Amino acid sequence: MTSTYLNISSNPSDKMSCLNMTLTDHQPELMPVLYSIIFTFGIIGNCLVIIVLCLQGDLKSVAKIYIVNLAVADLVFLATLPFWATYYALGYNWLFGKVMCKISSSLLCLNLFASIFFISCMSVDRYVAVVYPFSSQRRTKYQACLVSISVWILAILSSVPTFYFRNAFYINRLGAHVCAMDFPKEKYSSWCVGMSLMKIFLGFCVPVSVIATCYLMIGIHLKRSKGPVINIQNRDRVQKIVTAIVMAFLICWFPFHALTFLDALVRMDIISHCKIVTFIEKAMPFCICMGFSNSCINPLLYCFVGNQFREHFRHLFLSRISVNINSQLNSSRKGSDCKEQEPSGQSNNVVV
Repeated sequence: MTSTYLNISSNPSDKMSCLNMTLTDHQPELMPVLYSIIFTFGIIGNCLVIIVLCLQGDLKSVAKIYIVNLAVADLVFLATLPFWATYYALGYNWLFGKVMCKISSSLLCLNLFASIFFISCMSVDRYVAVVYPFSSQRRTKYQACLVSISVWILAILSSVPTFYFRNAFYINRLGAHVCAMDFPKEKYSSWCVGMSLMKIFLGFCVPVSVIATCYLMIGIHLKRSKGPVINIQNRDRVQKIVTAIVMAFLICWFPFHALTFLDALVRMDIISHCKIVTFIEKAMPFCICMGFSNSCINPLLYCFVGNQFREHFRHLFLSRISVNINSQLNSSRKGSDCKEQEPSGQSNNVVV
C-alpha cells in the first residue's frame, strides 16, 4: 500500500504531469519518526495483549479469540514498519531487494484486510451476544477458530494481487530503486483504478456496512430493553464502547480510503485539477500514518476498555510479583538458616 499513492510507476507516460516528482521537505525526516512511534507502541501493546490473554485468560470466549487474531495481524504488519521507515528516510529508495518488497507490501495489505475482517467478526459476535443472549451461549471455541481461519484465508487471497504486481525497480527520473506496483504499461491507470476500488470495497465499504448495521441494531435493542438485566449504567457503558470502536476505525482509515478514491477519479480523468492531485500527493502519507495508528489503538479499545483487560493484567502482574517476593523470602530464609547452623558447626569442631 505504501507508495501506491505516489506518482511512481513503471509507466513514464503517467498522466499526473502536474506533480513534481520530489518529496516535500518534511517527509523524509517526519515520516520515519512517526513510523517508529507507531512501531514501538504497537509492538508493546499488541504483545502485551497476547501475553496477558494467553497466560491469564483461558481463550474460551469467542471475543478473546478474535482479539488475539487481531493482535497477531497488527504484529505482522508492524514488523514491516522499519523497512518502510528506512524507505522514507532514504527518499523512496528501496534497498532490500524484490523479495522483501513483495513480502513487506503483501503483509501490509494482509493487515489492512485481516484487521477490518476481524473487527467485523467481533461486531457480529457482539451483536449476537447482546441481542440474542441465549442463542449466543451456544457459540463455541471451535466455531471461532474456523471463522478465524476463514478470515485469514480471505485476507491472504485479497493480498495475492499485491504480492504478484508489487516489485522493486529503478526509475531514472528519480535516480532510485522504488518499491511500487508494476502493472502492465499499456493499461497502468486502469489497473491502478481496479486495485484501488477493490481495496475500498473489500477493505472499507463492506466491513463498515457490517459494523454499522450491527451497532445500529445493538443501539436499537438497548433502547427497547426495559428488563432488569441491563440497567441504565451498563447500557450507557456499552454504547460508549460501541461508539469508540466505530469512531476509531472511521477516523483512522476513512481519510486514506477517501484519498484513494480521489486518486482513482484522477486516473479515470474525472478529476484533472492539479491542486487536487498535489493535495493527494502531500496528504496521503499522513493519512496512511493515521491508518497505521489503528494498530496501536486496537489494544486500548478491545482490551483495556471493553474486555476486563485491566483486571487480567493486574492479576497477572500481582501474581508475578508475589512469586518473586516468595522466592526472595525463601532464599533469604535459607541463607539465614545456613548462618544459624554455621556457628554450631564450628563449636562442634572445637569440641572434637
